[in-house]
Amino acid sequence: MTATLLSACPLLRAAFLRCHYDADSLLEALGDAAHAALGRGEPAPVRMAARDLGELGTLVRLFLLVDDVDERDAAAALAPLSIDDAVDATIVTRSGPDVVRTLVDVRPLDTGTGTRWVVSDLDGSMRPAPTAPDHVLGVGQASLSLLRGTPTTPAQHVLDVGTGCGVQAVHAAGYARSVTGTDISPRSMLLAAATAALNEMTLELLQGSWFEPVAGRRFDRIVANPPFVVGLGTVDHSYRDSGLDLDGASKLMVEQTPAHLEPGGIAVILASWVHVEGEDWRSRVASWLPDHGVDAWILQRDVADPALYVGTWLRDGGVDPRDEAGSTRAQMWLEHFAAAEVTGIGFGFVYLRKTDLPSDVLAEDLRHAFDDPLGDEAVDYFDRLTFSREHDYAVTVFELDPATALERVYLPGDEGWSLEVTRVHRGNGPNWQHEIDDLGAALLAGMNPGGLSLCELVELLAAAHGIDETALLDASSTLVAGLHRHGLVRPRRAGGPVPAAETFSATSQDR
Repeated sequence: MTATLLSACPLLRAAFLRCHYDADSLLEALGDAAHAALGRGEPAPVRMAARDLGELGTLVRLFLLVDDVDERDAAAALAPLSIDDAVDATIVTRSGPDVVRTLVDVRPLDTGTGTRWVVSDLDGSMRPAPTAPDHVLGVGQASLSLLRGTPTTPAQHVLDVGTGCGVQAVHAAGYARSVTGTDISPRSMLLAAATAALNEMTLELLQGSWFEPVAGRRFDRIVANPPFVVGLGTVDHSYRDSGLDLDGASKLMVEQTPAHLEPGGIAVILASWVHVEGEDWRSRVASWLPDHGVDAWILQRDVADPALYVGTWLRDGGVDPRDEAGSTRAQMWLEHFAAAEVTGIGFGFVYLRKTDLPSDVLAEDLRHAFDDPLGDEAVDYFDRLTFSREHDYAVTVFELDPATALERVYLPGDEGWSLEVTRVHRGNGPNWQHEIDDLGAALLAGMNPGGLSLCELVELLAAAHGIDETALLDASSTLVAGLHRHGLVRPRRAGGPVPAAETFSATSQDR
């Protein structure tokens, strides 16, 4: 019986387990320097490190470096999967006398719950390879960003739109009871099924465009890394091109996702949007959402210049923008942008939560560096939004988050140091910063679990500075609303100390 890719996966898994072809073992065996070189697409340091790793080194050379490997060495490393069956299953090919070469990229990845093996097409990073129209992308930076940006709180049913190699789906299997993946590409369906089989997971994989395969169904969580490239409305590569003009793919995803969410369900979407002359990008993306039934948190992580954007994606598709065909293609793309008055292309996350309330939409820049995953932060953000709807800030006792710091920046002035800016900075999560004035600093100084409510703090602060209390309460409520949404202040936890009137007086002179 001729082996197929799926029938070969159990034996391939056995080989990986036997050789310790897993994320932790690779890092330990290769060492930090070679492992970093692997991520940069530099084969020489990895090849040197792999020489002394026996059968594990053979698998590294075969699947990660795309080297021609002696057939006897490959047979030993792949056992109990035979070379003939591996060839029949289109895992490897005989590339010369007594040598084999892989036809697919199979790499171990720790998605947070241990190693998962991900099967994709070869990307040419280690050995030049053409990019086919139905190329199935592997684990790139966008995929890793989405992994880190996806909430992992328990869910019943998860939908992965544009599943590709299945990496988001196998990640979801760690926190969901059932996972469904959709993709328009038959090749994607095959490789995602192989990814699932290698990891002994059951995924529902449905071929079709966008939400068509799950029409009428709703999910607790939706995750999507769709073909969001902003282009000409043509399809050269199915993993990145939607066939929709400009940012039409992201618009479609944002518009249609709420209908497939259960009440309280959360979606996280990687998306792109154009910056158009005379138009605020935030208004553009917000216009894709309904006036009722959705909470949205939209985070712009980067903005690319049109020329840089076009050049990057041409190279991604194996087109050299320096040759005649590439130059012609680039010019068509840039002229299309110019006709639409595109000044930049934004990229980021769109978080959506299904509600039965008027929509709340916050779109903001998050272009600075941060280390903590966004997934849990998104859940906390929506929880804070719920609190703001259900409680009156004025009578709430707030405390500073332990990671919140007060910073004052001084620059040289005519008479020594001159205060340039005062701000509060959250030292974890997205590392938000808010500029405040001295009154704001004094207000925050009074916030602690044993302190006063906001209106009581404002009353004391207004009296101390001779300020109108009503106006100060309005300004303070606005300030606190922003700080609370970003997690710099939080309501006093249940069971906290009883408020003490003297708490604020000791800090009210901070000015």
